[in-house]
Amino acid sequence: MFPHLNLSREDSINEKPNPSFHSFIMPKLNQSMFGDIPELTEDQKQTMEVVKNVRTTPRDSRFPTQNQANHCWNRYNEWLLCLKNTGDEEGCKNMKQMAFSICPTIWTEKWEEEREEGRFPGLKL
Repeated sequence: MFPHLNLSREDSINEKPNPSFHSFIMPKLNQSMFGDIPELTEDQKQTMEVVKNVRTTPRDSRFPTQNQANHCWNRYNEWLLCLKNTGDEEGCKNMKQMAFSICPTIWTEKWEEEREEGRFPGLKL
């Protein structure tokens, strides 16, 4: 399959997931395609860790349509409800991330402004 990587046919047709794939094959494949990979700075490494952990909101069967506006509104208000009930921003961080990942930025910025001004139509804290 990839003769320049010196892999046997058994490696490429192995039906079981091979844990060495990401640790052994991918670096060789990346190096053969892109050449030497430069070292990352500490700041770049931290950014990569953040990016690796970013996830979007999981599918919710209450919102089956392509239009996810209601799902966005619901997630945002669920995050506010968590803040109201617990008062712990760190504990509600996951809910905030889900709300902000599904909602357009312009909406969340508008809602944050409205909350500061006391005219947000959703859940009041």
